[in-house]
Parts: sequence; structure tokens; C-alpha cells
Amino acid sequence: QVQLVESGGGLVQAGGSLRPTCVASGLTFGSLAMGWYRQAPGKERELVASIGSGGSTYYIDSVKGRFTISRDNAKNTLYLQMNSLKPEDTAVYYCAKGRGSRRYLGFDYWGQGTQVTVSS
Repeated sequence: QVQLVESGGGLVQAGGSLRPTCVASGLTFGSLAMGWYRQAPGKERELVASIGSGGSTYYIDSVKGRFTISRDNAKNTLYLQMNSLKPEDTAVYYCAKGRGSRRYLGFDYWGQGTQVTVSS
């Protein structure tokens, strides 16, 4: 069965960096789009960044220039390098599996999440 296991969250001061990681199993990782969602208290879950099977990337406006999504298909691993963190980035971050090779096909499975807290 599909498993997505996130790690690498934590507590950091504003301006700092974190690099959440997601290790995937039970799927053909290299052929699928993958993404990172986040959910802050009282807010809906939102797609933060995604990467297609061919390497094309997408970011929401609020993280452009600060976050970088990447993947290592040999290790079935997805990364999110987060720099210049802001308190408003505080949320639980979830790894997500795409339904196909491109972001527009949507996502259909999420991991358990990793907490990211940014203090001011």
C-alpha cells in the first residue's frame, strides 16, 4: 500500500530555514506528480508547491523565491527547501501523491504531516 512519511519539520525563528522530507513507498514514484500541502489552524489545506514527473514546478505566490521543491526518484524522496521563513508559514506540512504525472490531474493521497512552527 501507499505510504508517505514526512520528517524534517520543527521550530525555527523568522528568517531561518527548514527542509521537510517525504519518503514514499508502494507507488511508482518517478512517474507521478508530487506535492506539498499545508494547513494552518483554522484554515483550509492548501497546495504550496508541486513537481511533475518531468520536473516542472509550481508554487503559490506567497512562497515563490523562498521555497524550492525537488525530488530524488532513485530514493523515492521528495524535498521542500524552505528559506526566509515567516510566522505565517506556520502550519502542518503534508506530502501528497499525484493522480498522474501532472499537477492538473490532482492529488489523492497525503501523509501524516510534519509540524513547522516559525517564531517571530
